[in-house]
Amino acid sequence: MTNEQPTTNATILLVDNGSTRVDAAVQLRKIAHQLSGKTGLKVHAVSLKHSDRITLKDIESKLDGIPARVFQEFMTEHLTVGERDFILLPLFFGKSRALTSFVPDEKLKLESQFGSFDLNITEVLYPLPQGDPSIVEILYEHVISTTNDSAKDAFKNLVLVDHGSPLPAVNAVRQHIASALDAKLPDGINIDQAAMERRQGKEYDFNGELLEDYLRRLAESGETHATVLLLFLLAGTHAGENGDIIQICNAVMKKHPKFNVSISPLIGQNANLIACLAQRLNSFIKQ
Repeated sequence: MTNEQPTTNATILLVDNGSTRVDAAVQLRKIAHQLSGKTGLKVHAVSLKHSDRITLKDIESKLDGIPARVFQEFMTEHLTVGERDFILLPLFFGKSRALTSFVPDEKLKLESQFGSFDLNITEVLYPLPQGDPSIVEILYEHVISTTNDSAKDAFKNLVLVDHGSPLPAVNAVRQHIASALDAKLPDGINIDQAAMERRQGKEYDFNGELLEDYLRRLAESGETHATVLLLFLLAGTHAGENGDIIQICNAVMKKHPKFNVSISPLIGQNANLIACLAQRLNSFIKQ
C-alpha cells in the first residue's frame, strides 16, 4: 500500500459561474492554488462567464495584472496548442444549467472548430441523493462561529440562504443540506430556509420564502435577531462586500433598529473546502 497521489495528463479546470466582482476571481484563484498544493496537480482557475468584464483597475490592483480566465477563451487557447484531455472540477453545489446546458453547448461550439476532445466533469460539491457530510460540517462550523454562543436561544432564527433557482433539482440541494443540519442542531431547533431571489409565479414556489420577506416577518413579530447562513461559495455580486445579501439585511435592520442580523462566512473561505475538492478530483482520476 502507498499513499501516492494520483496523476493525470489532463488539463484541470476549477470552474465557477463567474462574476464581474474581482473578489470572486481572487478567491477562485486562491482555492485553485491551494488545491494544486494539496494534490500536486496543476489546477487552473476558470470562470464560465462574466469574469472577463472585471475592470482593468481591479485587474491591476487585485489580480497582479493578470485577467481572470473565462471558459471559452481558456479552452480555445489550450485546444490551439493541441491539448485534447480536460477535467472540469465544478465549484457548484448542484447540477445547475451552467453544467448541464452551458458547458455542453460550449463544447459543441469548440468541437466545430477544433474537432473532438475529452471534457470530463467531476461530481458537484453536494451530489444528490447522498449529499456530502463534509459540506454539512463546514456549514455547521459556520453556524457555531457566527452565533458565537452555545446557548440554545442562539440557534433561533437560523436561516439557510441560497441564490434561488428555476430548477427544483437545484433547490433540492438546499433542502437536503437543511435537513442534515437540523440533525446536528439542539433538540427543538429547526433551520429555516430562504432564497435571495426567485422568479415570479407559483411554479417557482418550491424556492420558499424570500430572504427579505423572512427577515421582515421576524422583525415585525418582535424578534431581535436572525443568523443568515450563506449557501454561497465566493464573494461576488450577491454575497460579497456590499452585495445583494448585505443590502437586504441592512435595509431590514435600518427599518427595524432593534433587529440585528448576523451573516456567516462564505463556504469558499473555509479551509476544509480544499480537502473536499481534492477528494473529488483524486477519486475521479483514480476511476
